[in-house]
Amino acid sequence: MKTWTKWLAYGIAVLLLLAVFSFYTRPDFLLTLANEIWACF
Repeated sequence: MKTWTKWLAYGIAVLLLLAVFSFYTRPDFLLTLANEIWACF
C-alpha cells in the first residue's frame, strides 16, 4: 500500500470516529437510538 493511501485511510478512520463520538455528546440521539433498538425486541 502506498504511503499516501495509508494516510488517507487513517484520516478517514479518524473522521469517522470523531463523527461517532459527536453523536454520543447528544443525549437525544442516544435516547432515540436506545428506543429504536428496544423496539426490535
